[in-house]
Amino acid sequence: MADNGSVDGAPEKAARDYANAEFLPTGGNIGYGSAINFAARALKERHERGQINSEFFVISNPDVVFDEGSIDELIDCARRHPRAGAVGPYIREADGSAYPSARAVPTLANGIGHALFSAVWPSNPWSKAYRNSEDMTVEREAGWLSGSCLLVRWEAFEEIGGFDEGYFMYMEDVDLGDRLGRAGWANVFCPTARIQHSKGHVAGEHPELMLPAHHRSAYKFQADRHQGWGQAPIRAALWLGLKLRSEIAVAFARSKQK
Repeated sequence: MADNGSVDGAPEKAARDYANAEFLPTGGNIGYGSAINFAARALKERHERGQINSEFFVISNPDVVFDEGSIDELIDCARRHPRAGAVGPYIREADGSAYPSARAVPTLANGIGHALFSAVWPSNPWSKAYRNSEDMTVEREAGWLSGSCLLVRWEAFEEIGGFDEGYFMYMEDVDLGDRLGRAGWANVFCPTARIQHSKGHVAGEHPELMLPAHHRSAYKFQADRHQGWGQAPIRAALWLGLKLRSEIAVAFARSKQK
């Protein structure tokens, strides 16, 4: 358990209560992707010492509840797809419906369209393209998968260098999926593996912090893919547009809290 500075004592208690649980303090809140890399390095050391030998490892948020047999299903799915760098489960919402966790990689077109119109026109074509809302009962490849729960192939993870630690929060899973795809690996959605995830309950309590962080990560994702002097105007327009959208979103969230 890579712990990003929690203060409730829950991970320490779990490490005491369960012989197969280990508490790994990161030294503070270093971000989700960085914490996963921290844990992966600890596992890698065990590989090198011969203490464990596995083709895969599982990334999971602490508030994920696995259905019976779900990890076995993820492994079986990965074996059916030898080029699967990451395999993601069906994520069940509180009402039993599927969270659209297997999405397309955001482009400038669908990213901007989704950002502008998703709140006022949910069925707009750009959001549909980004959400890649195909049948959530079908095993298929996607541009990226939710980082709340992933089975990852060691070879693929190491080839791309793990998570980009330049992301503090948000978009680190989008970036991971995109870089896996660019390296020739697949992101596979496996609906027979099922979990429950209480997503976003903490983030929603602090919109003044979380919304700007989301927009900064969205800018980094696109800016990293539009480098060079020739694309500087694109980066400038993205920065300004996302900055304005962030301020509007924060103001709207504050008005709803009053």
